[in-house]
Amino acid sequence: MWRDTLWLALREIRRNALRSFLTVLGIVIGVGAVITMVTVGHGATARISADIASLGSNLLYVFPGQRHGAARSPAKAFELRDADAVREQVGSLKAVVPTSTRSATIVYGNANRTTGVVGATDGYLEARAWALVAGRSFNAAELRAGKPVCLIGQTVRIELFGDQNPLGTSVRVGKVACHVIGVLEAKGQSSMGSDQDDTVLMPLRTVQRRLAGNRYVTSILVSVADGASTEKARRDIEMLLRERRHIGKDEDDDFTVLDMKEITAALTGTTQVMTMLLGAVAGVSLLVGGIGIMNIMLVSVTERTREIGTRLAVGALESEVLTQFLVEAIVLSLMGGLIGVILAMIATVAITRAMDLPFVVDPVIVTVAFVVSGAIGVIFGYFPARRAAGLDPIEALRHE
Repeated sequence: MWRDTLWLALREIRRNALRSFLTVLGIVIGVGAVITMVTVGHGATARISADIASLGSNLLYVFPGQRHGAARSPAKAFELRDADAVREQVGSLKAVVPTSTRSATIVYGNANRTTGVVGATDGYLEARAWALVAGRSFNAAELRAGKPVCLIGQTVRIELFGDQNPLGTSVRVGKVACHVIGVLEAKGQSSMGSDQDDTVLMPLRTVQRRLAGNRYVTSILVSVADGASTEKARRDIEMLLRERRHIGKDEDDDFTVLDMKEITAALTGTTQVMTMLLGAVAGVSLLVGGIGIMNIMLVSVTERTREIGTRLAVGALESEVLTQFLVEAIVLSLMGGLIGVILAMIATVAITRAMDLPFVVDPVIVTVAFVVSGAIGVIFGYFPARRAAGLDPIEALRHE
C-alpha cells in the first residue's frame, strides 16, 4: 500500500513538474537560508575565538586609565617598578611584561612604512604565544643596555624587504638605526581588523630612551600560569595596583585590567546570539514555503475532485485518499529540504572562502532543518488531505 501511495504521489509531482518546483521553492530558500546563516555564524565565532587566542593564552592586559567606549580616560602612567611589584607579589603568573608602544616610520633603502613599535622585556613572545620563523630573540645584555636591535613582523618584512633576507640588515626606526635580528611568524588580522604582523619589536629600554624619551610603561601584559585562575590573578593585580596608586576605598580605579577570556566569551556570545536571530529570521521562509504547499495542494484537490470521487465510489477508503495527498505534501517538502541542504553547502563554502572564515558545519542544524521541512509537509499538507478525504463521492463525480 505504501509503495503504491508513494508511486502515485511521485507521478502527480512529475506530471506538474514546474508547479511542483515553484511549490517547494519556499522550502528550498528556507532550509538553505537557515543552514547558511548558522554555518557562517559558527565560522565567524570560530574566527573570533582563534583571533583572540592568537593574542596569547591566559592573558591579562593592564592599562592606565578607564575605558569609555573606544577611548581611555587619562591617568598616571605605569612605571617599571609597577610591573616588578606585580611579578613579585602576585602568584601563579607565567610572565609579566611591561611594554611601551609608539608609532614610527621604519626605513630600509628606498622603502619606508609607518608601523607600530613595541618595546618590551623578555617574556613578551611567550606571553603572546608568538614564535620566530628566523633569527633569535633579545638576549639579557641587549635588554639591560637598551641595544638598538629589533624583531620585525611579516607585513613589515614583505613591504620593506620583499624576498630579501632581512636578518643582519640595518633599518632606521624613527631616528634610531636598528639591527634586525629576528622575524616573527605570521599572526594575521585580529578580530578588530588590525594587522598584528605590522609591527616592530624592540627592547623596552631602547624604546623608552630613544623613541619615547621617558621611562613610562604603556601597558603591562600578564600571562597567567596554566591551570591557575585568571579571575583570581585579576583581582590580586587590581588590589595591588590600587594600593600602589593610593586609590581610596570609595574611589574608582584609574587603570583597566582586561581578561582576554572574558572578551572572548563576550564576543562569541554576541556572535552566537546574532547567528540564532538570523537563523530565526531565515526560518520564516520555511513557514512561507509551508503555506505555499498548502495552497497548491488545495488547488490540486479542486483539480482532481472527479478523480477523488471516482476512487471513493469504487471503494477507496477515506484514510487512503488522505494518506495519498499527505504523502504528496511530505514528498514535496522533503525534496525542497534536500535541495536546500545541497544549495546551502555550496553557498556556505563560497561565502566562507570569500570572507576568509573557517568552514564549520553543524550536523545537528542540517538534520533539524531537513526534519523540519518534512514536518512542515505534514502540518500544512494535512488540511488539504483532510479536505480531499472528506469529499462526498456523488458531489465529487458531478464536479465539472
